[in-house]
Amino acid sequence: LRAAGVAVDTGLLADDAREQNIGFVARVTRGRPWVRTKIAASLDGRTALANGTSQWITGDAARTDGHAWRARACAILTGIGTVLQDDPQLSVRAVATPRQPRRVIVDRHGQTPASARVLAGADVLIVTAGERNPAWPATVETLALPDARGRVDLAALMAALAARDVNELHVEAGAKLNGALLDAGLVDEVLLYMAPAALGDPARGMFERAAPLAALAQRTEFAWHDVQRIGDDLRLVARRVTGAGSPAA
Repeated sequence: LRAAGVAVDTGLLADDAREQNIGFVARVTRGRPWVRTKIAASLDGRTALANGTSQWITGDAARTDGHAWRARACAILTGIGTVLQDDPQLSVRAVATPRQPRRVIVDRHGQTPASARVLAGADVLIVTAGERNPAWPATVETLALPDARGRVDLAALMAALAARDVNELHVEAGAKLNGALLDAGLVDEVLLYMAPAALGDPARGMFERAAPLAALAQRTEFAWHDVQRIGDDLRLVARRVTGAGSPAA
């Protein structure tokens, strides 16, 4: 174009374009989806009581907003602990949507009950470290991805989801799976709804890491991306800081 005498500008609205297509950009440049972990917590960072009760820490407006974030994702990921504790549907119900995201369950030993609500309907993927549970409906897709320790290989799972054209992965899981994703360096963004309440110990936290950190320098750092009030709660969006000192891309 320049050789033909046409004036050309490049890089216009590059940040806006990337933001609008952040999942697609992540998938085609890194070979894995943009991973967003959604957490509802109290002021003291607790996500559930010691007995597992977590419904509801935040208010109606925050839960509706959370469904809007579900709707924009290609898939919703949870773990077997959440399935057994809460029996969630993991569907978009509070806002209008033209399609439901795929539901993905990390279930190492194939313990998801055949009657679990998350299995109702199509487009469900259960990722195990072993054999398929024969009781599961035929509509359920399964994928065995064991790592060297006999657990689900989370990095391999991300590659498998990218191969299935998953751009944005929305995680709604407990502290164990959240912590495992954090340890593996797979969390790009935290979507945190914080309620103006305190639960205190021994309520459950947000991330359960495989081993305690020996020094603050080992921490995973995030940068604030957005802060808004949603009803009576705060919505905080933070993005992981890479080794280059900038948010994950």
